[in-house]
Amino acid sequence: MKALRLLFVITFLCSFFLPSPEADSCTSNLSLNVSIPFDTTNLLCLSVWDAQSFILRYAQTYANIWSFILSTPDTNSYIAMGFSVSGGMVGSSAMVGWVASRGASGGIKQYYLGGVTPNQVVPDKGNLQVIANSTFITLQNSRLFMVFQLQTADPLSSLIFATGSTGLFPAPPSFALTKHLDKVSTRIDYSKANIGSSQGDGNSSQVDGSSTSQAPDSCVSNLNLSVPLLFDTTNLNCLPVWNAQGYILRYSQTSPNIWSFILSAPNTNSYIAMGFSPNGGMVGSSAIVGWISSNGAGGGMKQYYLTGLAPNQVVPDRGNLKVLTNSTFITSQSSRLYMAFQLQTNQPLSRLIYAFGPNGVFPSPPSFALTQHQDKVSITMNYATGSSALGNSYMNLKRSHGVLNILGWGILIIMGAIVARYFREWDPFWFYFHASVQFLGFVLGVIGVISGFVLNNQLHVDVSLHKALGIIIFVLSCFQVMALLGRPKKESKVRKYWNLYHHNMGRILIILAVANIFYGIQLGKEGSGWNIGYGIVLAILLTMALTFETQLCSKD
Repeated sequence: MKALRLLFVITFLCSFFLPSPEADSCTSNLSLNVSIPFDTTNLLCLSVWDAQSFILRYAQTYANIWSFILSTPDTNSYIAMGFSVSGGMVGSSAMVGWVASRGASGGIKQYYLGGVTPNQVVPDKGNLQVIANSTFITLQNSRLFMVFQLQTADPLSSLIFATGSTGLFPAPPSFALTKHLDKVSTRIDYSKANIGSSQGDGNSSQVDGSSTSQAPDSCVSNLNLSVPLLFDTTNLNCLPVWNAQGYILRYSQTSPNIWSFILSAPNTNSYIAMGFSPNGGMVGSSAIVGWISSNGAGGGMKQYYLTGLAPNQVVPDRGNLKVLTNSTFITSQSSRLYMAFQLQTNQPLSRLIYAFGPNGVFPSPPSFALTQHQDKVSITMNYATGSSALGNSYMNLKRSHGVLNILGWGILIIMGAIVARYFREWDPFWFYFHASVQFLGFVLGVIGVISGFVLNNQLHVDVSLHKALGIIIFVLSCFQVMALLGRPKKESKVRKYWNLYHHNMGRILIILAVANIFYGIQLGKEGSGWNIGYGIVLAILLTMALTFETQLCSKD
């Protein structure tokens, strides 16, 4: 019995030092249990999709041979790496790999994306010259490692990474590929190991790859528009704000309270948008939206205020931006759109959102309703230095939210309950330990709940069930704290009713917390590593509780 109690204390201490699941980074050495048919010592490494922990290692092995290793979390789904001519999915060729049923079976194939429907995604076809016997995929330490070599002098720089739906894999005889669950597009500079990201979301539609190649624009080229502007353009600052889509922003502070902007974007026959957000999220932001439809036949510009996520909550001709009268215009020139406007403000908001709409769908009278964006990116802008950073800080907040709630509600609260039930002979140690651990778990849990609300305010995704369970858990925990303050004496007649309430309320809280933790891991797409890691800790606690319960029953 003493040994078990010592093990419990050791488990309590070790729970704070659990390693993070699915660890792989460009600073760690690549060590696979299987042999690789090429030298891996000089591989370049890039984090190509931070939100999903995708790591790409590559090297030019010979003059016309390129080697690739894509490392991703095992989320029980296929993974894909596409090479695109235009940056769109249609017309691209992709390497797709999967390991099903905990390593029971797997495969890797090239697919050609001839269209957006599943029957237009053709297996064993494509423009990639894959070296024979160079492809394999393996599962190791809860991560997938997909390896292949291409015969090419220079791989395409526009890449697309994607993940499939959980549990759905290509299978014989057709090896049909289901629609991706999430994707991101990026442009890579192989010589410098640099990327420009376009962070996608689960609702992103596929880009029409049939568009013609766009005329280049860059910050080293002169701005030469065929229409006159109402402000001086000679001293504009210039910044590439969305490399994957070729978005260029030029801006300047024309006077102490006047700022001028020109957004240059490829003309993909869709609207373009530039939003100013107080917190980095779409809801609550005000956006300038411009479009030119059907070969320049008609176009326009409007301010929109995003009060919510539904189309009817995106309101035209409203917003917090003070747009100068007659300062807005949009023009199409050399296959690019140029959207210009001026704002009356001492300092524009630094959290910016860029988006483009679906092909051929534009705002039109009388409602000028705006359809959902096809893709978007958020950045943080430093107007003084002319620099920006991709808005992916929510990833740290998301993981902090998960860790705090797992430690608070999912480990400490359970440990406190075990001590209260099975360690009463160590009076008064058990009480002070129980109260201290429960209070620490409560504090961490409350911080986790607050971080969850902040995260939801940034991402604006539908997690209503997860949020509702979190609120219920928080309320129950508050009741438990208040019950502790109103704890009657042992000799009181109402003590047994208080015990009945306190014990059962605690059991309900623990059950809801454990369920919500696993549900949150699924929502966060953190992969099997988090589930396994927390499942092991939970199994240890449950085993110890059952052992203590058995001994308690035998004594009775």
